[in-house]
Amino acid sequence: MPSPAIRRARYAGRLSLALALALAAVVALVAVFLALIVLTDGAGSGLPAWLTALGVGSVLAVWRVRRRRRAWPAQLMPFLPVVVAAALSAAVCIPTVPTDRQPPPALPFVATQHWSLATGSRVAVYHYPPAGPGARQPVPLVYLPGGPVRGISVLDHRFLQLLARRGYDVYAYEQAGGGRSDLLPMGQYTISRSVRDLAAFVDHLGKGKVDVLGFSSGGAVLTRALADPDITGRLHRAVIAEPGPMDGPTARVSGHKGRPSARGLAPAPTGARSTHVPRYAVAFGLMRLGLLTPDTGLIGQAEGDNAFTAADLGGDTASAYCARDAHRIPVEDTPQNFSFSPAASLRVQQTVRDSPSIAPQLGRSLTPAMLMIAECSSQLRQWATDVLAHDPAVERTQYMPGVGHHMWNGLDDNDERAAAVISAFLQDEPAPLPNYPARKDISAFLGNRK
Repeated sequence: MPSPAIRRARYAGRLSLALALALAAVVALVAVFLALIVLTDGAGSGLPAWLTALGVGSVLAVWRVRRRRRAWPAQLMPFLPVVVAAALSAAVCIPTVPTDRQPPPALPFVATQHWSLATGSRVAVYHYPPAGPGARQPVPLVYLPGGPVRGISVLDHRFLQLLARRGYDVYAYEQAGGGRSDLLPMGQYTISRSVRDLAAFVDHLGKGKVDVLGFSSGGAVLTRALADPDITGRLHRAVIAEPGPMDGPTARVSGHKGRPSARGLAPAPTGARSTHVPRYAVAFGLMRLGLLTPDTGLIGQAEGDNAFTAADLGGDTASAYCARDAHRIPVEDTPQNFSFSPAASLRVQQTVRDSPSIAPQLGRSLTPAMLMIAECSSQLRQWATDVLAHDPAVERTQYMPGVGHHMWNGLDDNDERAAAVISAFLQDEPAPLPNYPARKDISAFLGNRK
């Protein structure tokens, strides 16, 4: 007869094996649930996938009970992994934020107008009339923010106020679905719609030709507008600052970035993250991997917008600053004003990647344009140099030293330097910086990462 020590060891071994098998069963059922989420594109907030996974687990548990014919208390053990897996996966099916749109509250320093455009978009508009003591600029200036489908940050609003103090009549609007603008059906978020909205906005403004400052993805929208002869007649001058890819071929290139950014060096962003909640971690993670469509039935567009926080951007914010600024990155926005639509943004980016080359059309552009490129840019250099190479109307390029992708950022005199570069071009005055890189410099510029 085995000694008590041997019996205890055998019992511990059997218990460890049972726990390992139970854990494996839980993992397998959760994996089945996630696979079903992908196969059904999250239909019905994930409930059909949850019920199916629960049914599969229950059937297998019943089979195990009948196969082994254990005593009554032991018959319940095969159901324990099913219960645990059901509880874990149920968290993916239950919203923890409102499912109706919750737009940011009104800003205290500027009125929010809402314009219904001819395209069907209803966008939030902000107007900063000339406020300085100097001369008023005769041509309105329209600002296209980055994102895509992101609200205008408080930091950007401060820069627009600076431009207004320099005599500019500044208008800005948030792309449909971003900030305080109304949502669109997911299928209507396209780069072409963004370009049409710009044209419709200028028409609604009704002040003739306008100057346009497009930043990041807004710079890509502006570049595509310059390639459209039906729109260029509305544009007086164009400033393309740190543009995103202008078309599919550009979006698919790999290449050079600027000097090192603060990504990986700056402290991790603080604040709540939606990705710490199972529902949104699964939804946003699978969308980013391309396993769920932006129009997934797992979470609605409004719910996703309500859930996403500035902390969810992670190192993306730090990548917009130079490495030297890693420990003094400013707060770009308030939690109340922050707004970003991850699903709509992915949808717009996909339509850029799927679009054909616009280089031939851009080659016929006549609108005077300027490029602004940051020293520590996290954008691929080719996204800017492709514009320079194909748009003959780009008159100057301003390489901005000491700044990252977010060139006007409230640090040191960065805002004033950016405003001076923009003003000099819009007023057709000598540039504060050398015209670099020029077209002849593109190869060396890319090779030297300058």
